[in-house]
Amino acid sequence: MDVVIERVTEEDRSVLEQLMELYAYDFSEFDGADVNTHGLYGYRYLGHYWTEPDRHPFFVRVAGKLAGFVLVSGFCYLQKGADIRSISEFFILRKYRRQGIGRQVAFQIFDMLPGKWEVVQMGTNAPSKLFWEEVVAAYAGGRYEKHGVTTEEWDGQALLFDNAPSDQSRVQNRDSA
Repeated sequence: MDVVIERVTEEDRSVLEQLMELYAYDFSEFDGADVNTHGLYGYRYLGHYWTEPDRHPFFVRVAGKLAGFVLVSGFCYLQKGADIRSISEFFILRKYRRQGIGRQVAFQIFDMLPGKWEVVQMGTNAPSKLFWEEVVAAYAGGRYEKHGVTTEEWDGQALLFDNAPSDQSRVQNRDSA
């Protein structure tokens, strides 16, 4: 399937905001969020994706059609330092789920941004935990760590791995999986 990752420009911010609402609606079953008085969930950090260098917004397109988004940032709960990234938000529209697209998107994002990664899942989101454990295990060739994470708002888990360019064994392990 033709899956393309493209950087979201500030001119396309309103499109991303609309997709964020769909994502927040889907996610509300796990985090219990409610809409505000305007009927929106909102995302308070969205503007930072065009002002902070360690934040990266991407659209996902399948056969030219908008199919989701990925927000990558340098904000991590367990790791600190340069070249450390996290998947802040990851959303594939329901129509495109369970077709291997999410896995393909995750692999492309990891390949685009080498370094140390922290992929966190909320404890109440069992489908996310299953998806990310399978994806990270396959991508990292089984070379990752799983840790518990407790924030002010929720408990969950973090999957940590390093895909630095010098780690050729990871690439060989992944390609043979």
